[in-house]
Amino acid sequence: MSTNIRVSGDVHPRLADGFERIRREIKLPEEFPKAALAEAARVAGAPANAARQDLTELPFVTIDPPGSMDLDQAVFIEALGSGYRVWYAIADVGAFVRPGDALDAEARLRGETVYLPDGKVPLHPQVLSEGAASLLPGVIRPAAVWRIDLDAEGDLIGVDVQRSLVRSRERLDYDYVQATVETGTADGTLKLLAEVGRLRLNLERARGGVTLPTPDQEVVAVDGGYRLEYRAPMPSEAWNAQISLLTGMCAASMMLDAEIGVLRVLPPPQPRDLATVRRAALALGVPWPEGASYGDVVHDLDPKVPSHAAFLNESKILLRGSGYVAFDGEPPKLAEHSAVAAPYAHVTAPLRRLVDRYATEVCLAIAAGEPVPAEIQEALAGLPEIMSTTGRRANAVERASIDLVEAFMLRDRIGQSFDAVVLDIDERRPGGLVQLTDPAVVARCDGSPLPLGQSVRVRLTQADPNTREVRFTVA
Repeated sequence: MSTNIRVSGDVHPRLADGFERIRREIKLPEEFPKAALAEAARVAGAPANAARQDLTELPFVTIDPPGSMDLDQAVFIEALGSGYRVWYAIADVGAFVRPGDALDAEARLRGETVYLPDGKVPLHPQVLSEGAASLLPGVIRPAAVWRIDLDAEGDLIGVDVQRSLVRSRERLDYDYVQATVETGTADGTLKLLAEVGRLRLNLERARGGVTLPTPDQEVVAVDGGYRLEYRAPMPSEAWNAQISLLTGMCAASMMLDAEIGVLRVLPPPQPRDLATVRRAALALGVPWPEGASYGDVVHDLDPKVPSHAAFLNESKILLRGSGYVAFDGEPPKLAEHSAVAAPYAHVTAPLRRLVDRYATEVCLAIAAGEPVPAEIQEALAGLPEIMSTTGRRANAVERASIDLVEAFMLRDRIGQSFDAVVLDIDERRPGGLVQLTDPAVVARCDGSPLPLGQSVRVRLTQADPNTREVRFTVA
């Protein structure tokens, strides 16, 4: 179920060796070519000189995990009558990287920043991604700033995007934002972020959208050893994500109206998959009222409840098949992202994802009433394949990293028994997938019976950091 895994503190040498082996096996890019590094050093001090509105007086803040330096987004929210005005500044990577140059060529090979528990393989050289292009606090930065007006219910009433200059005031993290809201000390942007975030979550539910509340796994250093724990996402992360989703929906609508752009799409669930998920809900005792959508059901679930965790794992089959589609002329037949329940585009993470820079350039041209630059227009058709290829590579790294950490954490506990919950069963052979209560591990379990969503006792039979394989059997 996990979407990410992090290591807190120093990394054990055996884990470090394992992560390095993953890098080699999956053929992650290594150092940047000299030409790209030289170009990055040059443009870092001299970004493209474009006409920009000066928004440096607006009190933007960034909200990211602790220690983040590649800051793509900064937000400022103010009241607008009975509604809201959301200012969303996105790092203007297009001011530094242009189609056809050495940095762009390398970014097209990388596609996206790949995160490992002990570091990352960045899309752009550090002098840009954590320096000149990053929306760090206290410094003036070029940005593509979205101005999005919402009514009192959080519905869109107006949108624009322009190249601007901004200066973030603070670099905040989710814990801080959550604490200020819970203690009633939040004001300004943070207070309004909670308001707008909740309104947008309500609208997401009303239109049938869904965000799976899956926890991260975290390796925590404890008393000279390690402990593997789940970390559930906080409401502040969901509120912040809704601002990004809102912006991506605005971008998609803008591109569809102009009949040019690149969208993030997900087809509707197949009827057989939806039937499978409905059967799982029935088997697990998860309520699915008559007439309720899948999104309605998911919004009421708590991943800490074993039966809910099993249902969420089963229902991930409804989210398979996402991709990108580029168009120049008639909009594509599939233009919606079924989990968003609306057209959607990636535009808010250009420091970490190639497609966002190109989509942002399209939106900037549309908003200015200008033709999309020819070099951007020509590159659109190739973006879906680039993002598909590099996305598969990033997913492989994530899966291998999780497998390595789980095998490492359990390597000295072969033969021991654990309490677990059955997440999935294999209809073709005995066994399935179980989630341990402690430590936070999801792994294959052989044997039967395995009652879906129920608690079982399992025994560890294999935990090999070299092969990254963990297996259990019914105890």
